[in-house]
Amino acid sequence: MGFEGTLGAVLTRREYESLLDAAETYREALVVRLCGDVGLRPTELTRLSIDDIEQVRIDPPRYLIRIPIADDRGTRTAYLPTRVERELRRYARSNDLSSDDRVFTVTPRRLQMLVSDVADRASELFDEPSLGDVSTSDLRQYFAHTALVDHDVNPRVVKTAGGWRSFEALESYLPEPTDAEIVDAFDAVEGPSGPRSGEPQSGPAVSDDSVVRLLLAASDRYALVRLDADGYVERWNRSAAALFGYRAGEIVGTHVSAFYTDEAVESGAPERTLSTALDESGCETEGWRVHEDGSRFRATEVVSPLRDDQGRHRGFAVFVRDGTAAHETLEAARQRRDELDRLYAVARRHRDLTAALLESTDHEGVETRTCDALADGRAYEFVWIDRATIADRRGRLASSGIDPDAIERVVPDEWRADEPAAPLERSTSAAEAVPEEGTVLVADDVTATLEGDDQFEGAVARVALAYGDTVYGTLSVATERADAFADDERTWLATIGRQVGYAIGAIRRRNLLLSDRVLELEVACRDERSFFVDTSRRLDCRFELDSLVPIDESTHLYYVRLEGASPADVFDLADTATGIEDCRLIETDEDGWRVEFVVEGSCPIVTLTEYGVTVHEAVFEGGSASITGDCAADADLRTTLDGLRSAFPDSELVGKRETERTVQTAREFREGLEDRLTDRQEAALRAAYFGGYYDWPRESTAEEVADAMGVSSPTLHNHLRKGQHELLRTFLDDPEE
Repeated sequence: MGFEGTLGAVLTRREYESLLDAAETYREALVVRLCGDVGLRPTELTRLSIDDIEQVRIDPPRYLIRIPIADDRGTRTAYLPTRVERELRRYARSNDLSSDDRVFTVTPRRLQMLVSDVADRASELFDEPSLGDVSTSDLRQYFAHTALVDHDVNPRVVKTAGGWRSFEALESYLPEPTDAEIVDAFDAVEGPSGPRSGEPQSGPAVSDDSVVRLLLAASDRYALVRLDADGYVERWNRSAAALFGYRAGEIVGTHVSAFYTDEAVESGAPERTLSTALDESGCETEGWRVHEDGSRFRATEVVSPLRDDQGRHRGFAVFVRDGTAAHETLEAARQRRDELDRLYAVARRHRDLTAALLESTDHEGVETRTCDALADGRAYEFVWIDRATIADRRGRLASSGIDPDAIERVVPDEWRADEPAAPLERSTSAAEAVPEEGTVLVADDVTATLEGDDQFEGAVARVALAYGDTVYGTLSVATERADAFADDERTWLATIGRQVGYAIGAIRRRNLLLSDRVLELEVACRDERSFFVDTSRRLDCRFELDSLVPIDESTHLYYVRLEGASPADVFDLADTATGIEDCRLIETDEDGWRVEFVVEGSCPIVTLTEYGVTVHEAVFEGGSASITGDCAADADLRTTLDGLRSAFPDSELVGKRETERTVQTAREFREGLEDRLTDRQEAALRAAYFGGYYDWPRESTAEEVADAMGVSSPTLHNHLRKGQHELLRTFLDDPEE
């Protein structure tokens, strides 16, 4: 039996929308729309594919659908509304259908049953028993009635689009015209009676309900839900089902708190939102909501109270928008902002530290300014430097942001050692760990009570203050930042360690150069870690240092005189020695040999040099080294000797004395050089220099300079070479020699 609606034999707009609201899936809603908005029969639906859609206008887009006729007897044409075209393509994409796949792979009978199920559900949801009798034929009749009566579409067009064979099938939908309708129809024959030329003419009216449905159908991130006066779900449509995941039968009659998180429900957020909406005639909130499967999404929720004509409260309209994507984008931007703030804070400390190091004039000043610069800001809560060594455990020499007595409570347990390693290498502390140069120790989840009830909960990092193979101490920084000490910050701290180490070494050397008085030292080293000490003992030979030439931070050229053993025996030991990269014989004379060694790593001479000692003489003989040199009178001698012992424990200070620095003026240097040069050597150097022989490109050749002096070219070269040798010897050799 066909449908018998409350207003006649044809579905009303409200009843048709009730059917759409009762559809629980996209498939159900799509079938209803293809019958009610397009006028297709169930048999035609089973032959439908996406390839049958044809766009016939671009702006605005308009579509037709070419429906295959049974038995390959061609196609018929129907009009496809834009909103239905979008839903049809969305359904195909979500089901991974190709363009030529059938949209519905079921029988016409199954589609009729699907519409019947939707009708039964609508009847129960909206308490309208008549809706339960709606069939696909009723939906086609609704299509014809809407087109002919509501939109006044040409009957010939409706006949073609709906696939009716004669006008008689449509006549029942066309009411008898009234007198006014007859007059209005022929009024155009009499003359224009509408708006004057140039005045806007209104088109067909579009209801607000239609606009809302178009908006909801355009995306699955919006939902419109109706609640009763107590906050229970009263009406549930496809938009809500798509967003939350519930079917109407599962959620209608359930309290709105089902969409809130457990935490929000416990705090009374659902009831508070409804109460606010009722008191303020609407409200907007933002927070987490819950899908049917328990997953969360970020939602913006607009709640408006519904009232009848007498102003009585009848329920709530709830509009929900899924803003998870925007929320995640915003959170990512916030995290990036926080990360940039952290990097900026760290960069500010680096910049201020660089300025502080340039203003420091002594070792202690470097340490104090380093701590103050790093602790002055948001990057670090407090900072300290530890320069305790084997011989003197004086504790921390500098700190900022923390009481020195409280530092011990912050030091992580894993950095402590019951006994120092024997012997220590690259260590400034007998009780705590020291990282290798270029690496950073990090301890997370450090908790300590500082002063009173002041608690520290965060991370601590430590880096060595090193110059070459010399470690002057350790720098430790503490912070409560959750994202502290990532890879970029560790790299920065490693750079800080080297930078401060270089500054300490440079200040030590500068103070030595500017000091009027110096401290002369004599140091003995019998530690077999030194290749020259060990070799002099094993071969009973003697090494005397001629010169030390640095190649890079860790590699040096040693030029030594060898006596008492053959170079071949020394080279055999060098081949197996750690740190000796290469060696070669340079010169042989009656007293011994001059040998070159390429040494990578530490040596007593290098260690003393890095602590600001100028080494003048070093002799290795019989398993012992005697090294003499001088340093600034106010230098921290204890730190220097402890630094030497940390690398070469079997070392000791033999003697020291303070003396005035011997200063040689530029005139004295020039006069001393002139005494070493013969007249012919000086003349040859002057002629070659002022004649442009040393320019590049050369202004004069050796032959031209020789002709000008009236000597042969070999004679000129002989004078030049001997003169250059004296120049270099005066500059490079010990000025006291």
